Parts: sequence; C-alpha cells; structure tokens
Amino acid sequence: MIEDSYTTIEGLSEAIYTEKRSKFLAFAIPVESLDTVKEIVDAYQKKYYDARHVCYAYMLGADRNIFRANDNGEPSGTAGKPILGQIRSKELTDILVVVVRYFGGIKLGTGGLVVAYKTAAAVALEKSVFLTKTVDVTVRISFEYCLMNDVMRVVKEMEPTVLERVFEMDCRMSLSIRKSLFPDLLDRLTKIERLRVEEE
Repeated sequence: MIEDSYTTIEGLSEAIYTEKRSKFLAFAIPVESLDTVKEIVDAYQKKYYDARHVCYAYMLGADRNIFRANDNGEPSGTAGKPILGQIRSKELTDILVVVVRYFGGIKLGTGGLVVAYKTAAAVALEKSVFLTKTVDVTVRISFEYCLMNDVMRVVKEMEPTVLERVFEMDCRMSLSIRKSLFPDLLDRLTKIERLRVEEE
C-alpha cells in the first residue's frame, strides 16, 4: 500500500491560554517550505519583540521527516518539544505552530511550562480546519495524432488531472495522478505503441 495522502491545516488559527498570569498566544500556520517557516518565525519575533519567549515547532513533507522544535530560551524541552508533540499526536504535516509567552511574574516550573505550551498548542490546533491532501506524480507523454483515441480512453477511465495538452501532428500531454494510481496509469500508457513517456 503506497502512502499517498497526508493531513495539514487549511489556514491560520490562533488561541490564547493563560496560566498563573503568564499569557500564551498560540498560532497554527500552514507552511510548505523551510524558507516560509523562517520568514514567519522572523515576522512573529519582530511583531512580539516585547514577549519573553517566541517558541515554535514545525513539520514538513508528506512523509513527515522534516521537523524541528525550538525552546527560544525556555528550559530545554519545555516548549518546542510539547508543541511538536501536539503536531505529532494529530498526525499533521506542512504546519508551523508558534507559541508566544508573556511572563506574568509567577514562575511555572519545568512541569508547568510543558503543560502550558502543550495546552496552548492543542487549543490552537483544535480551532484549525484539517485538510487531507494527496501526493501526486506528474508524467509527460508525447504521441502521434493518430493515437489520440487510445490516449483519451486511458485519460477518461483513469481520470488523471490534465495539466497541459498540445494537439498537433505530434501531441503532448502532462498528466498528474495520485501516487498509488501512478503505476497503473503508466502501465496502460506504455501499452500504447509508439507513445513516449517522460516521467517528471
């Protein structure tokens, strides 16, 4: 079974959590690259420059193997890790969760911090709209015009997304389909004589 879907969030969601006068502002944000993560974290650090800590965690990629947790000056493992734990528990990816802490004058201790960051992240995620996306594969094909009917029969039956089509004496098409259906599509296309396949 090929894993070809993953869950992320649709848009920004935010929440406020208060513990012993410390205020935690939590933001869950959909992201698709490390560059975007960096830009957003920088923006939040500038916007909340007067906050004691701007902690975060992110996870990227359909196989969820790019991730990081940052405590931003809180005791090690008390902020970023519990935030990342919430992302993991909901099996999300392509997501950044930022939690901004304004210190309220009463120390929470390491256990208290873990609970506070975990809860703030959880509340923001509870407000998020989850979205399932598929991992798609693109293939380019070229063929003579006389093969059009054979090609269109496969397209009609397999229902890939047609990204591009050029119908002349020599025809070209770009097709996109979920990863799990790709071997079947490829198999059917390669059975059409004189059709050329260029995987992307």
